[in-house]
Amino acid sequence: MLAELWDNYISVGAMILFGIGFGNLLLQRNMIKKIIGLNIMDTAVYLFLASLGYIEGRLAPIPAEGAVEAAKYINPLPSGLVLTGIVVSVSVSALMLGLTVKLYERYHTLDLDEITTMVRKEHE
Repeated sequence: MLAELWDNYISVGAMILFGIGFGNLLLQRNMIKKIIGLNIMDTAVYLFLASLGYIEGRLAPIPAEGAVEAAKYINPLPSGLVLTGIVVSVSVSALMLGLTVKLYERYHTLDLDEITTMVRKEHE
């Protein structure tokens, strides 16, 4: 059991990072801390995908020196997914931070419980 975990230490690390980010997302009341938790989760997923796409002893999927056999290269799909995910993650983070700034300008706090209370008072 311990040997299997050691062989897959990158995947285990990615799962631990995901758990830290998910716990942060659920337990924090501050919006900035929630955004950081979501970014930690994103990073864990990218680490996991990148670790799945790597095969020891194989080359990057760039044909070089006459090697044309597919068995000599790693799968480029996980790398492409990671790059696409990073672009989407940066865009989502920018949008969340922009909305957080607007929330702070309106309610002068980043605590979700206080914001919820203020919104309920506005609609009474």
